[in-house]
Amino acid sequence: MAVPEDYSIEERRALLPWVVAPIPVPPSPMDPGLIEGEDAGTRRRVGDCVRGMLLGLAIGDALGNTSEGMTPEERREAVGALHGDARGDIRDYLPNRREDMRAVGLPSDDTQLAFWTLESLLRCGRLDPVALADNFTRRHRIYGIGATVTAFLMAYRREGRPWHQAGQPSAGNGALMRIAPVVLPHLRGMSWHLWEDVIAATILTHRDEAAVAAGVGFVGLLAECLTLAAAGPVWNGVPARWWPETFLRYARTVETSKAYDCGGADTRFHGSLSARVEQTVLPAIAVGTTVAEAAERWYSGAYLLETVPCMLHILALHGDDPEEAIVRAVNDTYDNDTIAAIVGAAVGAAHGVEALPRRWREGLLGRTREEDEGWVQELAERAVWAYVDGGKRRSSGVDGTSGG
Repeated sequence: MAVPEDYSIEERRALLPWVVAPIPVPPSPMDPGLIEGEDAGTRRRVGDCVRGMLLGLAIGDALGNTSEGMTPEERREAVGALHGDARGDIRDYLPNRREDMRAVGLPSDDTQLAFWTLESLLRCGRLDPVALADNFTRRHRIYGIGATVTAFLMAYRREGRPWHQAGQPSAGNGALMRIAPVVLPHLRGMSWHLWEDVIAATILTHRDEAAVAAGVGFVGLLAECLTLAAAGPVWNGVPARWWPETFLRYARTVETSKAYDCGGADTRFHGSLSARVEQTVLPAIAVGTTVAEAAERWYSGAYLLETVPCMLHILALHGDDPEEAIVRAVNDTYDNDTIAAIVGAAVGAAHGVEALPRRWREGLLGRTREEDEGWVQELAERAVWAYVDGGKRRSSGVDGTSGG
């Protein structure tokens, strides 16, 4: 892989440790040379799945963020007290203090940063790290912002560091939660440019091998989901192992000998992110471990060696049922808004927007800032127009349009 020619020498040096890896190029969901006369069914299916990916992310975040920080047991007790009945699952938006206790879907940092990434892509026509960093630092309030992104904002905005020096050495999930839109400019022609964009978007805030591996693995998984969906409904025949094995096929290519420590209810781990997935998710599928059991055993916080195994296990067990997959992420994990956002993006990409319950779609206010209600839905439509319907394509150079 090469580094983009328009990057400075310093920017190239920042990317070189990652882009030399022989990452496989995923299949393209759409024909790069065909827009006029293209099969309408293919375009419709891919468009629905792009909407599903984007709105699934926002819905998962909104369902989870009002109970983030609670344990699964505390959530069930709270839901029981709210409804005056036996303890149960969160299956709808909870009353939100930011909206006078109305039960509506509001964003946290997961939705905000993901859709600000999409804004930048639509505006610039490509992944421009400087424009993306500027979009993140426009002094809009970010709800539930993590320590790593906070440190990035301080380094970039207040200390004036360039984008490629402002990222932090963190294996948290703050880059993974916003990476999904990066696949979109490449739908009509997957190439090594996809991995340049994924890596640059990741190290902007998280300069860490596990963060890069997680981003590469998840974007590869999303590309495969969209490609399968373009051919028609096939998910009933996809084995549970397909989800973690597809992620691993991409993620492990950027890993070196770097090892991470990770705890658990019954074990200690020392190794790579991919090794953690192999040693947790694949055996759990084989013996039928539930999501709640796995989340308790492996932990399910913001550390990628907890987030990624839990996310992949949920998809392996419930990837054929988008509602149940998101519900399990919301109820059975600790960092539930982020894990539900990631799971929501994956099942939305696989099954399309109509597979997400109507009550969730209608209750989602669609904000990324205080006064932009409906902007999430608008950006999803602009993405379909730009990347599916042919309004804009990425090749070696891309024309830009305003993203709002």
